[in-house]
Amino acid sequence: MFAAGVVALAGPAWQRRGRTMIAQPASPHSRLHRRLIDSLYVESMLLADEARGYFDEAGRTDRDQLDPLSRVVFSCESMKVTTRLMHVIAWLLTQRAVSAGELRPKDALDPSRRLGDAPESDEAALSHLPDGARLLIGASIDLHRRVAHFDRAQSGPTLYDSPARSMQDRLNLAF
Repeated sequence: MFAAGVVALAGPAWQRRGRTMIAQPASPHSRLHRRLIDSLYVESMLLADEARGYFDEAGRTDRDQLDPLSRVVFSCESMKVTTRLMHVIAWLLTQRAVSAGELRPKDALDPSRRLGDAPESDEAALSHLPDGARLLIGASIDLHRRVAHFDRAQSGPTLYDSPARSMQDRLNLAF
């Protein structure tokens, strides 16, 4: 998926502090940040349209073939997909407002404007659902996780131990 590749390239900038790598969030005013937000927004809107089409129309036949308990799971999962997507879309709209100068960056950090938690899905329950439903559920989980990465990065620098430095330290201890 195109947006996933962009996420890897457009993630936070890295700075070294001693043995630690620090992730610096991308500036909300950078061209790359705006392009990333726009591509994620398009992806989320397309996925929302696919989900609506499937759960409201095409998935009816699939749902009708399920046993009663699986039908309930199907309905619950359709609401979870919608919840994940609405959280993502709201967060992306907030980021677009910051980029357009309609909202101050510090106001975007207010808890009411942060990405909402994703509802959990039970893997065992999902195994009984039709392929179309599982694909949409998985796509919504993946999109929410990718956007959550950026939401966390906006909170400020995040410390990561450098794997290379850790390996060098272990080699120094061994020899």
